[in-house]
Amino acid sequence: MGDPTRRAIVASLAERPRAVGELADELPISRPAVSQHLKVLKEAGLVTDQAAGTRRVYRLNPAGVAALRDQLDTFWNRALAGYRDVVEQPTEETP
Repeated sequence: MGDPTRRAIVASLAERPRAVGELADELPISRPAVSQHLKVLKEAGLVTDQAAGTRRVYRLNPAGVAALRDQLDTFWNRALAGYRDVVEQPTEETP
């Protein structure tokens, strides 16, 4: 999800399922490039695809998105807890 194009694809798919061509029309990249990004997202479990005639329609995978959110929540909870621990440490007074 560190790639801005992948984030744009996920945002589009959050609105509704789309075929590769539809996504390519919305983005400043080629169809093959969209397909490569979708392959990465599919391997990560964030999207699924289904044949629809001669094209494949992609949609978000709710289970994959939920797993990503859980990981991000865990990361941020740990980061914020570490920050809180540092902030709440007593400071040493200088004479």
